[in-house]
Amino acid sequence: MLFAIDIGNTNIVMGVYQENILKHHWRISTDINKTSDELAVLFKQLFTYKGATLADVNAVVISSVVPTIMSAIETMCAEYIKVKPLIIGPGMKTGLVIKFDNPKEVGADRIVNAAAAVEKYGAPVVIVDFGTATTFDAISTEGYYLGGAITPGIGISMDALFSKAAKLPRVELQKPDSVIGKSTVKGMQSGIVYGYIGQVDGIVGRMKKELGGTPVAIATGGLAGFIATHCETINYIDPFLTLDGLKVIYERNL
Repeated sequence: MLFAIDIGNTNIVMGVYQENILKHHWRISTDINKTSDELAVLFKQLFTYKGATLADVNAVVISSVVPTIMSAIETMCAEYIKVKPLIIGPGMKTGLVIKFDNPKEVGADRIVNAAAAVEKYGAPVVIVDFGTATTFDAISTEGYYLGGAITPGIGISMDALFSKAAKLPRVELQKPDSVIGKSTVKGMQSGIVYGYIGQVDGIVGRMKKELGGTPVAIATGGLAGFIATHCETINYIDPFLTLDGLKVIYERNL
């Protein structure tokens, strides 16, 4: 079984593939202070809950934007799974031509998403990943990774609003029925949610025009279901795009 791990700033998303089927998946908080032993105990518990064991794993592939946790993860893989993980990085076979000014600057998760999107949906394609930051990536008809945009994630935006405006309360992330809020709370929720929907539609719409042809837009990440459902420019919501991309790149580097 292939154990795919995507390490983000807020969450670690993991999945186990048996041949081409995603058998199990998990989402846990990213904690850079956990040791390799603590990670092993946690992973073992997660596997056991699903009726699996770490012994079922014969390969591991990892993408990460959190360098400080990698030592513990690699040690855990070596000591408890007995495999050397394939870590997504420069020089790997991705199936993409990276047309970025400095290809080494592109986050591993963005390359993984792009590889999966082209494999599953074709090109041209725009990918929106709702994470700690929201990333927008554009792939041309030829399969060239052209670049994209990065914005503060909705959580960061909310925290900034609450911390910088002394009289505004902390509110629940919830879509109000009307854009016109008739209370401070409803007004804030409207601004946060509809503002973010507008941002996504604005950026994706402009990217589609620049790409030309008939590009599709794919949304993924923790808040994709909440935000992208209401976006006019998003064609598909794919919560497992990154895990599928890890599998795609792993197979291309066998």
